Amino acid sequence: MRILIVGAGATGGYFGARLAQAGYEVTFLVRPGRARTLQERGLRLVGLGQNERIDPVHVTAGQLREPFDVVLVTVKAAGLTAAIEDLAPAVGTNTVMIPFLNGMAHMDALGAAFGERKVLGSAVKVVTTVTDDGDILQLNPIATWDLGEQYGEPSERVKQIVARLQVPGFTLQAIPDALAAMWHKWVFITTAGAITCLLHGPVGAIAAVQGGPTFVRDVLDEAAAVSAAAGFRVPDAECAASLAFLTEPGSTFTSSLYRDVTAGLPNEAEHLVGDFCRRARELGVATPLLELALMQLRVHEASLR
Repeated sequence: MRILIVGAGATGGYFGARLAQAGYEVTFLVRPGRARTLQERGLRLVGLGQNERIDPVHVTAGQLREPFDVVLVTVKAAGLTAAIEDLAPAVGTNTVMIPFLNGMAHMDALGAAFGERKVLGSAVKVVTTVTDDGDILQLNPIATWDLGEQYGEPSERVKQIVARLQVPGFTLQAIPDALAAMWHKWVFITTAGAITCLLHGPVGAIAAVQGGPTFVRDVLDEAAAVSAAAGFRVPDAECAASLAFLTEPGSTFTSSLYRDVTAGLPNEAEHLVGDFCRRARELGVATPLLELALMQLRVHEASLR
């Protein structure tokens, strides 16, 4: 199985490194700057007591010559359009495409470019970031990957991929109706991004102030209502687990959106919160708190120009 990882950032770098460590034929498609870092330092996994290095096979745009069996699309939303053009030579008749992005807009874009049949549904959970040196810093031991057809039960191709890619470092499982899992994750990601960016702090600090837990619950309820209207109701137990996680006393958890915003990095506010609010309006679901968070993010972005 020849695997192409499009991007070698916090998510793609982590999962790609784990697959390469297990002996799979993994190639990273990266930008020239990232290629230089990989050439000089290798791809390093640090944090949680680990300090591991691999010397990955990597290429830049224009160097792809033949199709791959599996293409993992792990770039952020801002890089998706360029990535679609760059990875096109790697997509053959039997290539399976697996996106790691959050939200839903990328599913439309990949389906339009390569055909919906080629694109599987996928949801990953991992808490990692890229350090100033370009290393992948793991902040939490959680590392899961759910994979399935967009609708229906896991197909034979999904089962084969899941069976073959069982490696140390993450848990991979086949799931039915993967779009539902993606929507449910989007609810959590949007809620976490909105509360941490709007209130400028980790969830423990938000939960510690008067009205904080209620505010978190109200934002989560808004997001869950949108998912339900789209046809993907979030189970009560999952909502309860998300609320508990986002109101945990003393927790230092912040969303990746918040970390990018506070670091002055390109962020996915429009892809995550903007597209979510747009779909809410189309579905006729009121989301005043999410709209407020989106406005704050847009004002912040405009102030940096």
